[in-house]
Amino acid sequence: MASTPLMPKATAVWLVDNTSLTFEQIAAFCRLHPLEVKAIADGDSAQGIKGVDPVLSGQLTREEIERAEKNPSHHLKMQMPRVRVPETTKRRGPRYTPVSKRQDRPNAILWLVRNHAELKDAQVIRLVGTTKPTIQAIRDRTHWNSANLTPTDPVTLGLCTQLELDMEVKKAAKSAPAQTEEEGARLLSAEETTRFQPREATPNPDREPSIDPDSVFAKLKNLKSSDVT
Repeated sequence: MASTPLMPKATAVWLVDNTSLTFEQIAAFCRLHPLEVKAIADGDSAQGIKGVDPVLSGQLTREEIERAEKNPSHHLKMQMPRVRVPETTKRRGPRYTPVSKRQDRPNAILWLVRNHAELKDAQVIRLVGTTKPTIQAIRDRTHWNSANLTPTDPVTLGLCTQLELDMEVKKAAKSAPAQTEEEGARLLSAEETTRFQPREATPNPDREPSIDPDSVFAKLKNLKSSDVT
């Protein structure tokens, strides 16, 4: 139930002209000061305002007005609206860009595309108030004025604030996929490069083979036995 009637001053004008309600009753119903209602009755205020009948608008009933007229201490009660209007949520549209700065948007888009490639098209639209086809044309260098574009910081151009830009960049960084290590050669850490690794023994062809004394004596013994026979 609404706490204040629609067009309170116009309603007060009608109640002053068409009822015998006290100034206090009208002031309480219309959320006005009693002195303001008195000024309306005296013709010092609300001049030129046409009165609005609260009965026709469904805010009061004739019975409620008659009850209040008979009892000066009775406060008028607002009636439930006959038609309930659904609440509409305000949808946030694209950022409005002043006409004087719209020519700078392509330069700002080019700067964002080059310096913050991680930003999505929707984020660029929120920052500078542009469209996806324009962003794509600047990315592909198919924009009609592509040859004359100069990348310029949108904060410097006044298209957005530094705080807004930092927030969008931070959001894009969080949603970006984690970088994976490329396959193939990679730089070793200091711990890996300084770790001691024992050298494997490699055969040296120039080095003389070691002599086994037992095998030498065995050969000499065989030679002596063959001489005796």
